[in-house]
Amino acid sequence: MQTQPKASHFINGEYVEDTNGTPIEVIYPATGEVIATVYAATPEIVDKAITAARDAQAGWAAMTGTERGRILRRAADIMRERNHDLSILETYDTGKPYQETSVADATSGADALEYFGGLAASLTGEHIQLGEDWVYTRREPLGVCVGIGAWNYPTQIACWKGAPALACGNSIIFKPSETTPLCALKVAEILVEAGLPAGLYNVVQGMGEVGASLVTDPRVDKVSLTGSVPTGRKVYAAAAEGIKHVTMELGGKSPMIVFEDADIENAISGAILGNFYSSGQICSNGTRVFVHRDIKEAFLKRLAERLENAVIGDPMDPNTSFGPMVSKRQMEIALGYVEKGKAEGARLVYGGATIDREGFYMQPTVFADVTDDMSIAREEIFGPVMSVLDFETEEEVMARANATEFGLAAGVFTKDLSRAHRVAAGFEAGTCYINTYNDAPVEAPFGGMKNSGVGRENSKAAIDHYSQLKTVYVRMGDMEAPF
Repeated sequence: MQTQPKASHFINGEYVEDTNGTPIEVIYPATGEVIATVYAATPEIVDKAITAARDAQAGWAAMTGTERGRILRRAADIMRERNHDLSILETYDTGKPYQETSVADATSGADALEYFGGLAASLTGEHIQLGEDWVYTRREPLGVCVGIGAWNYPTQIACWKGAPALACGNSIIFKPSETTPLCALKVAEILVEAGLPAGLYNVVQGMGEVGASLVTDPRVDKVSLTGSVPTGRKVYAAAAEGIKHVTMELGGKSPMIVFEDADIENAISGAILGNFYSSGQICSNGTRVFVHRDIKEAFLKRLAERLENAVIGDPMDPNTSFGPMVSKRQMEIALGYVEKGKAEGARLVYGGATIDREGFYMQPTVFADVTDDMSIAREEIFGPVMSVLDFETEEEVMARANATEFGLAAGVFTKDLSRAHRVAAGFEAGTCYINTYNDAPVEAPFGGMKNSGVGRENSKAAIDHYSQLKTVYVRMGDMEAPF
């Protein structure tokens, strides 16, 4: 497959290059090889993208929702037809196994385009009768939106932000992570092929300073970021300076509680998906696994047996189920936490080392006897490192589960349905799971509480974050005034 894109940026319906920008090497995580080079956006490129987005937006907003939706649904169809090629590109970009990218990335992006395409025609206001007078509301677009992506789901995030923005009549400029710059360009290409007018979905490459120049530009009306809490703080503050609308989907250190009556195979499946899918590089991962003391050793023993079934290897091999980490730096961060876990007294029960092959591979890693004050239990690692903590009572484990600055996700495994719903209600987290983990259908809102973010992605809730209400009061009789 051709991994070098036609150009670094996609602006006003076409590929645009400017080699004056800083070169960004795209490294294939499975081998460490450079597979493409793009150039960071210069100020001229950023200005060109914002100008194109502003110029195109009014005409798009003037179209009916039905017309806008038809284009988004057509793009979803194209994306599904090309799922194989898009999945291979996603694997080159991220290192995630094809077994995973072929069912979780472009497919999720297509779901978002289809869902919001279907919703676009239904975006209406309301009529409020006040005697003979009345009020009506209009749902209007915000204008120019900026999406800033993370490197773990480049295709999905490009669509999760782009689809609701476009459905509501906005234009968008998307800046992918500099680690994974390839996939968003294909999303832009497909949207234009589906009939999206030029200038409505633009992609510019770059590091933090490019993101900052987009966020602080007065012509930008909305910023949506997927990233870490420290990055979120900076972007949120910069957006607040211009009173811009924001959505922040940030990090987590999510709890997963396994009660003594849980189906142990299902609970282990949840723990594997919530810690080792995407080599652990998922913001909502349930990396603090609280296991009831009565079943802890049985849980650990069976978990170790199941981890032996992981097929670690070439991510392009459809049989591979566990691939490399996205970069050498990210692998080193995760390995650093393994050393911290050992030093702070946790018991390493599985993995903990690199794998002797080219690329950025480390073993799926499990620590037991973890306590709440250890670094591995408090800080987001963003790698395949699971912490297993003991507990005895529901009251105790709920207090400990919520004792964190984060609040993105949380999960519970139990056969007691009353307890399941009580625990879900008690979690201080925006996205919760009962007897499952990390499902993220586009029909359901996704987002966090506390330091894990503001706003929601997906579902009808996203419409509120990509549009605004205008109120119009209509007086039917004469107007009175004091003089």
